[in-house]
Amino acid sequence: MSLESLAEEIRARGESEFSEIGRRRAADLVKIAQDRDARVAALRADAAKATEAEVARERAQRLAAAHLAARRRLYEAREERLDRGLLETRELFRGLTEQASYAPILRRMIASATARLGRSARISGRAEDAGVLGRLAGKAFDPTPRPILGGLVAETEDGRRRLDLSFDELLRQRSDAVRGLLA
Repeated sequence: MSLESLAEEIRARGESEFSEIGRRRAADLVKIAQDRDARVAALRADAAKATEAEVARERAQRLAAAHLAARRRLYEAREERLDRGLLETRELFRGLTEQASYAPILRRMIASATARLGRSARISGRAEDAGVLGRLAGKAFDPTPRPILGGLVAETEDGRRRLDLSFDELLRQRSDAVRGLLA
């Protein structure tokens, strides 16, 4: 073998090895690019899932807040309507004091009060009702005016027991029942 053929063979082997290194390099580049593309796709999919979950959570929070606000407004409207109903009821009581049927109501209240507290119970009411109460209660009438819508307040002589039959108190005691009727 001559020197030239040896050099040629070394050169051919070098070129072959160089070609092989180039092919491996190209294959590695393709593999790296595929791996990069797979990782990018996985990251994008994860980001899309996270974004979708965040959007769903935000939507659920906003929907819950809207439902809560609607329920609060409904409750406020219902309470406003009930308050108006109670005010109308107070006005009906106020109107009742001007009707002819008011005196018999006071008579029954006086009878109830004296039955519970005794004949010596003092009876008082509104200043406007002083004439009627004085006539119905007689000596038991206490002319001290009370700031009430109507009805009467009865007390024992010693002041230890009291029976409040004023329209204000009756309405207060039954406000839950009245609210139930108005609701």
